[in-house]
Amino acid sequence: MSEIHFGNNHRDLSEQHGTGAGFQFEFSCARCYDTWRSAFEPFRTGQAAGWINKGVSAAWSLLGGSASNGLSNAADGLAGASWGSGRDAAFQRAVGNAQQHFHRCARCTHHVCGRCWNAAQGLCLGCAPDTAAEAAAARQRGLNDAVTENAYAHGQSRAGQFDVTADRQLVCPQCRAETHGTAFCPGCGYRLARPPQCGSCHAELPADAAFCPGCGTRR
Repeated sequence: MSEIHFGNNHRDLSEQHGTGAGFQFEFSCARCYDTWRSAFEPFRTGQAAGWINKGVSAAWSLLGGSASNGLSNAADGLAGASWGSGRDAAFQRAVGNAQQHFHRCARCTHHVCGRCWNAAQGLCLGCAPDTAAEAAAARQRGLNDAVTENAYAHGQSRAGQFDVTADRQLVCPQCRAETHGTAFCPGCGYRLARPPQCGSCHAELPADAAFCPGCGTRR
């Protein structure tokens, strides 16, 4: 038995029946998933069966019937008998062409496209990453990590300026916009940071007041 290539990264696009019957296969890179599609090969027997079935259906429609006859069944049977061998042969041809577009890694055995192949090492980039690209990525990761640490430290230094005991309205009660703790709604301007008010005259009450300065009502 011959070796089966692209066993888990190909898609069969072939059609057995109808006037558009034919063989076509799509192969994908195991690393980046870009695809290559083989040229369409017509399945002449299936196309002929489709044309026969269309002609028979049209004839029956003119005669007021709806059933097919033995000619259609015979055409479908002939197409079915030759489909399997025709598909296998077309797939082998497609695999031969696909091997010109993909490389097989000797380490992981995956098929990858040219962009995912390390030609200098004879391996895919998953097994033998590009050294310059890895160095650039590592530098960027180091920069990002250091900036994150600096930002975290800066945030810690500002923690004393934030009153963690103050209640903040995060959603405007009027327009339901997100306020992110601001004193006024950015959507409608509604005042969110309201001081306590007197229950009788609605005057603003100082934080340490026992009585309302406006009407004298006990707080």
